Amino acid sequence: MSVTASTAILPLVKDPERLENRLKEIPPEPGVYLMRDGSDRIVYIGKSKKLRSRVRSYFRDSQNLSQRIALMVQQVAEIEFIVTDSEAEALALEANLVKQHQPYFNVLLKDDKKYPYVCITWSEDYPRIFITRKRRLGNAKDRYYGPYVDVRLLRNTLHLVKRIFPLRQRPQPLFKDRPCLNYDIGRCPGVCQMLISPSDYRLTVQKVAMVFQGRVQELEDILIAQMEQAAEVLNFELAARIRDQIKDLKSLNAEQKVSLPNDTVSRDAIALAADTQHACIQLFQIRAGQLVGRLGFVAEVYPHTPTGSPTRREGESESFSPVYSTPMIEPGAILQRVLEEHYQTVEPVEIPAEILVQHELPDGEMLADWLSERKGRKVTILAPQRQTKADLIEMVERNAGYELARLQKSGSRNAEAMGNLAEILDLPDLPRRIEGYDISHIQGSDAVASQVVFVDGLPAKQHYRHYKIKNPTVTAGHSDDFASLAEVIGRRFRKYAQNPQLQRTGNPDWPDLVMIDGGKGQLSAVVGVLQEMNLLEDLRVVSLAKQREEIFLPGESLPLQTEAEQPGVQLLRRLRDEAHRFAVSFHRQQRSERMRRSRLEEIPGLGFHRQKQLLAHFRSIDYIRIATPEQLAEVDGIGPRLAQQIYDYFHP
Repeated sequence: MSVTASTAILPLVKDPERLENRLKEIPPEPGVYLMRDGSDRIVYIGKSKKLRSRVRSYFRDSQNLSQRIALMVQQVAEIEFIVTDSEAEALALEANLVKQHQPYFNVLLKDDKKYPYVCITWSEDYPRIFITRKRRLGNAKDRYYGPYVDVRLLRNTLHLVKRIFPLRQRPQPLFKDRPCLNYDIGRCPGVCQMLISPSDYRLTVQKVAMVFQGRVQELEDILIAQMEQAAEVLNFELAARIRDQIKDLKSLNAEQKVSLPNDTVSRDAIALAADTQHACIQLFQIRAGQLVGRLGFVAEVYPHTPTGSPTRREGESESFSPVYSTPMIEPGAILQRVLEEHYQTVEPVEIPAEILVQHELPDGEMLADWLSERKGRKVTILAPQRQTKADLIEMVERNAGYELARLQKSGSRNAEAMGNLAEILDLPDLPRRIEGYDISHIQGSDAVASQVVFVDGLPAKQHYRHYKIKNPTVTAGHSDDFASLAEVIGRRFRKYAQNPQLQRTGNPDWPDLVMIDGGKGQLSAVVGVLQEMNLLEDLRVVSLAKQREEIFLPGESLPLQTEAEQPGVQLLRRLRDEAHRFAVSFHRQQRSERMRRSRLEEIPGLGFHRQKQLLAHFRSIDYIRIATPEQLAEVDGIGPRLAQQIYDYFHP
């Protein structure tokens, strides 16, 4: 392994001599390269069979780079590299590093919560199973399956799974000292009262995981063997219960809409449909001739520098005809990235023996070797051109086209709203990133603020932020929304005021428009702090008053002449309502936590850390109040004497 020091601040493209020296240091071997900007942040991670050739191409073929990569190259101040023994090792290392560092320019798949996942919390003694649209936010041991396109079918599947297998049905216990009705009817094994051991419960959850891994047939075979074994030892009650599970699993398989007769091979089929901005990718999971899962992904398509119109290659299906006038990222490269990101999150047993792709992959051989190494047996990647496999790819592509049409319809409405808003505010470009701010409190107590972000007219929740108001003059009984908004805006844009050299044009963190929830007074407070930071000339800010939905501009005493039903005004209203919702929910959370803490803080000897342990163990003040001294003493850090004090406090 070799790593160069990251000490320079000037981008390499502006220092040709240093750039050439760096390129000469990179060996022509397989490995991973990491590109850093002047602030020593990793902005891009890539892999290559020959490191020197790949890295050199970024600085030699600037005319053929996409806008995204060209912008990245302008920021690169240092290059690091890690040499590996094989191409497969380079691919695996790149996947791990991208997952660890999340470089901005590596982001291809959108995290817009479009498709849901199934999560199994293996990090817990009694794992939970639930549907979520957020991924990789929990413990590293938790597993996510998906993303699934058909939400209705996914909910039905999860409902049926919870009917087939005895699983915990509630996120929190209904009663403190006894199980609920689900236990009495056999739907739950009594997890809340630990009537089943964690090891036995995890065996049940492992069977459920096989359903979402597409291994239903394998699960049926296991259950049949267990049923026969139970019958042999005359345990007919258990055998009958397993028989019913097998019957329900067969009905689960019967719901699938695709069947390939005389097919026993496990395979995945992936295809896409694209326009100038997005690519919708569909991945069909076929196991033993049955469609067991249909996963969906949305990728950003960044066009290259204009060089002409694309042409359809020989063997490429006619139905794939993106409507764009400049070359996009190669479809094969998009499919390659989707497959890499998908298979790095699945277990080896979930990797199929065969993968059908719509287009040839640029590094298909490397990917196949990596997957074969993970699975422990050969994995084949094919781009079929005829017969049944080609028909399957065409069907997957057709489904991707329908998803793209839905995305385009939504995108056209958002584009119309952004265009109308740009016209209303006389903006030079479409406001692609809009930030909204609101304050929430009750007469000054628990004052908080929210920052919500819309990107291309859609909520980008990964950029939402909460703020606790720190102004000492804002206290219970004394509120000051003007000062609170000024504080929040100052904290949000402080780094740009302290470092005027920070890039703003093309910076994904810099908003095209800032909207304040309020009237002229709130807007004036924000304008004042932006003037002090010398940012007002570069930042467009407006306010939206609640009563008449009026838009105010800085320095103007009268609102703009607009109609409430204009698409641009409706976009601002959606942003305002989302900022209000986000602020209120955070305020309620802070108020609830304060009220819980206030009661416990009155108990002598019970510090903040022990309060957290008590609430984590009992979940609520009510359960703490009815607990016995012996139950209280079971909590870490709570001895018998303190347990008695807590009990006495609630039972004077």
